[in-house]
Amino acid sequence: MTVIDNIFHAVAGTAPRRRAGVPLTARAGRLLPPLGAFVLGIALWQLIIGVFDIPPYMLPSPRTLLDTLWDERRSIWQPTWVTVRESYLAFLLATVAGVAVALVMSRWRLTERGFYPYLIVLQTIPIVAIAPLFVVWIGAGQTTNMLVGAMIALFPVAANTLHGLKSIDRNLVQLYAMAGAPPRVTLFSLRLPGASPSILTGMRIAAGSSVIGAIVGEFVAGVGGGQGGLGYIITQSAVQLRTPQLFVAVVMASVVSLVLFAAVVVLERLLLSRWHESALADEE
Repeated sequence: MTVIDNIFHAVAGTAPRRRAGVPLTARAGRLLPPLGAFVLGIALWQLIIGVFDIPPYMLPSPRTLLDTLWDERRSIWQPTWVTVRESYLAFLLATVAGVAVALVMSRWRLTERGFYPYLIVLQTIPIVAIAPLFVVWIGAGQTTNMLVGAMIALFPVAANTLHGLKSIDRNLVQLYAMAGAPPRVTLFSLRLPGASPSILTGMRIAAGSSVIGAIVGEFVAGVGGGQGGLGYIITQSAVQLRTPQLFVAVVMASVVSLVLFAAVVVLERLLLSRWHESALADEE
């Protein structure tokens, strides 16, 4: 095992390297542009509403949104938590299933030729059209919403993982074979580590897709009575023309997606920071 790892690091140039520290000024330089753009956008938003006297039912002001979020913090928390459970479980299911499907297709080319076209077809099916079928088969509720989210998030994970597994240097694969490495060792010490940047890229895409899929499922299969998610709140607010509540629900959905995306970014830093260029600190 040690010999095989040494071969991998020597040929691939992936020996652990110490990540250079990022100065405080550099971190501030990275944070200031997006923070400044955010403040500028909020200011322009407030200015436009004040100049054109836009009523709240058409476009609420940032102050109105903050007041609505505070006044209805209890009623918005439960739907947000429902969407978190549905979308995050959908993300986990899509990640596990996507990696497993990619492993099978990379191991046996016949399965890739047979099933990859249908994986593409699955991605092209309009989710709004397929969600009612899940309601017929499973019934309305959180399970259906989770499966809809997983269905959307499956393809980016599977496609990126398959690409990563097929992009491993053939010379490294041959070196492992010459060293007498069994397929299990080759998989866990060469193929999966080498494909990890592609897997994490697919997970980044799936982080947003799973939340979108869960909310779309809530549009079709959502239920009320304390079990509805943000999609249910968005639908009800739109019907009742409660625009501030609608905006707050959309913002909370974005926060749910951003938190999951940030978790994937942190995981990427932890796994790749010692050896992959994409996770190393920028050199000045």
